[in-house]
Order: sequence, then structure tokens, then C-alpha cells
Amino acid sequence: MLHSRRYAIQKQVGDRVRSAVHQATITLLLKRDHPIHLATITMGAFPDTPDWSNLSVLHRNTLPPRANFKIYTSESDALSRDESKARVQSLAGTWKFHLANSPFEAPEGFEAADFDKSQWSDIPVPGMWQLQGFGKGPVYTNVAFPIFVDPPHAPFDDNECGSYITSFSVPKHLEDDQLRLRFEGVDSAYHIWVNGSLVGYHQGSRNPAEFDVTEHVKLGEENVLAVRVYQYCDATYIEDQDQWRMSGIFRDVFLLGFPETTHFQDFSVQTIFDDAYENAKLEVQVDVEGEGTVSLKLYDADLKQVVEESRAAGKGEAVKFSVPVSSPHKWTAETPYLYHLTLSLGNNQVVSHRVGFRQVELKEGLIKVNGKRIVIKGANRHEHHPVHGRTVPYEFMKQDLLLMKTHNINAIRSCHQPSDPRLYDLADEMGFWVMVRAFHD
Repeated sequence: MLHSRRYAIQKQVGDRVRSAVHQATITLLLKRDHPIHLATITMGAFPDTPDWSNLSVLHRNTLPPRANFKIYTSESDALSRDESKARVQSLAGTWKFHLANSPFEAPEGFEAADFDKSQWSDIPVPGMWQLQGFGKGPVYTNVAFPIFVDPPHAPFDDNECGSYITSFSVPKHLEDDQLRLRFEGVDSAYHIWVNGSLVGYHQGSRNPAEFDVTEHVKLGEENVLAVRVYQYCDATYIEDQDQWRMSGIFRDVFLLGFPETTHFQDFSVQTIFDDAYENAKLEVQVDVEGEGTVSLKLYDADLKQVVEESRAAGKGEAVKFSVPVSSPHKWTAETPYLYHLTLSLGNNQVVSHRVGFRQVELKEGLIKVNGKRIVIKGANRHEHHPVHGRTVPYEFMKQDLLLMKTHNINAIRSCHQPSDPRLYDLADEMGFWVMVRAFHD
């Protein structure tokens, strides 16, 4: 009876919202414990179907996905791997926060630069609001969904909505750059505004998203960043797993600087051995916006240079390197030897990445690495902390892996969704095979 009643409410709300025109005022049926009552809302903030319940919308105005890297101004800074020396500003810290029971009850106009948020609560970002004193839960479910099941529609009632506000100014060393906002992880979907202008939308809670905000940002002034996070969206149906259900901006948020006219867009690295697994080729492809010269250098673990090459980057063309490396140290879970790769573009743009020489193949029904059979002794790993949920501190993550290593675990299965990008760096460094499971249940 309860499900039938909820379905009738959900369907009536959904039908009315989906048929509403922009800026129309509708009457929304909202369920409370007792009784059911009416609330009038204005649909000015949403199109006919909200993005978070629209199968045709995954993103709005997000930049193409890319490798995880930050740009430095010198090779020495890039090799230090110290992000405080990169063209980046962390926006982690204390933000202002308001929680509503549904997106339709969230405060209107909160994205405006002059919106009065003085009565709002403080909240640490990154974090998950159910573990920060807000909302209902956290809730644990396995095969049961935490919402009334009506795919592909997300609930219009009992869909908590967190509104976040912070401010930032652009550092001097980024003022001439293309400016990007990067969210490493938000559960489950969100819109962002800068200085009152809608920038974009993203869903895919464990995937990072990047937005070009250059045209929205004011130099030499405080800028207001507003983010509206929806507890559930249509993607909830495919992100559903046996896990604690929590919401919020749970990974880092960065302001990134990319040189305006010419900059790195993306790069990929592959190591390929000869038939004897003695010598190898370092295959690197670099995508560049604009034109210039890309220089590649490879250093060993002691930062002694091994190879160096340069290639011209033509407009719209990928730069490809195939560099021979004689008798490289081989990476395995038992011998996690890492080289240091740097890529330079012009005189003030450098990215770095650690590289292990390994070649994974399926031969004779066996998984072989560098031509040899390996034995996988692995464990499932959910991204979870007992106090902070999916906001896992770096040192805790590292201790987690050290504990695995001391018990002879050499492989990690990342459960269902991508982990914090820092996990993969630690796995390279400490010696873990990582199985990134594609969702297909």
C-alpha cells in the first residue's frame, strides 16, 4: 500500500514536472510522514525535465576527460611532485551549506554573488554531509535500492539537495591562464555557478569533471562559486552497489591554470618489450592545444637521465614518441621500480608522470607480466573511511595499503567504480596490481 501510494505521488509529480514549461509555476505534491500536503514552486531553475532525471543529459559544458596531471612551470618543480608548486589552487576548506529535502525546496537565487548566506551552516569540503551532521542517514543497503524504484526517474521528493557556496580569488601566477574548475568526485550529480552564471552540470559521481570558467571569473576580485548537489539522479540506478549511501563534494576541488593559447590537453604512456623481454620502447602520445615543441625526458629512480627526444606539435595533430630503452628495470608487484617521465612544452610548461616498465598479456590461458606468470593474491577495496566515508585522507589510504602489503596482498580490485586518483599512484609506488572493474552487473 505504501509503495502504491508513493508511486502515485512520484508519477504525478514526475508527469507534472516533465510537462512544465520553463518559468512555469506548478503545484508539487510532496510526501511527508503525515499528512501529504501541497507546496507551490517556481520552475525557473529547471528545463522541462531536470538534468538529474533526464537520460539525455550526462554533462553540460564539461571539458573532455584527460589523464590526471597538473602543469608546473619548471622541470624541477614537476619532478618534486609537490602540488603547491603547480599551476593550481586548492578550494578545499570551510564552505557555506544549506540542505533541503528536495531540489524544489532548495533556496532560489543562492547562486547570486550578493546572496545572503550568513545564516547558513559551515561545512568542510571535501566531505559527505550525512557524516557532517546533516540529513538522513547514512544508510547501508545491498541489493535493495535506497529509493523507490521507478527507472529511469530519480525521486522528486525525498531527494536531499545540498547547496554549497565558497569564494576564491585568482592567484597572480594564474591570471593569464585559461582557468578551469576541477571536481574530483561529487555524489551524485551537481550544477555549478560562478558569480551567478550557470557554468555546467555533471553526473558520474566517482569520475572527475572539469569546467572552463575563464569567461566567468573576475581577476583581482573575490569570485563566488555555488554548487548544488543532488542526492539521487537517474545514474543512481547504475551506480547502485552494496555500500553506504552518502552524498556531497567528497573529493578535492581545484582551480587549475592552463596557458591560454598553447597547452597540454592529454597524454598517454605505454611500455612495449621485445620478444625476449629484454629491451623496450617507451610509447608516448601527447595531445596539444596550439603549436609548439614537446620535449620528452626519462629519468631513472635516482633522477639520472636515460633518454631525451623532442618533436614539433602541429595544430590539431597528436605528437607521438617511440623511444628505445635498453634493458630497463622491470616493474612488478615485488619490484615496483619507477622511472620519472617529464614532458615540456615551451619554456614554462612541464608535466611529469612516474612510469613502470611492464607488459601485461594473456598467454596460454595465463596472465603474464613481462613474459612471466604471476600469482594474484588480491582483496576487494571499497573507498571508505570509518569517520569520513568516501572522503579518505591520504595517510589513511597509504596505511590501508601498507596493511595489505604486510599480509602479502599484492592486488586490489577497486569495487565497481573508480577510486581516488591518488590510490593508483600509491599502487605504482608500493607494488600492487589493480583491477579496475568495469560495471556490468
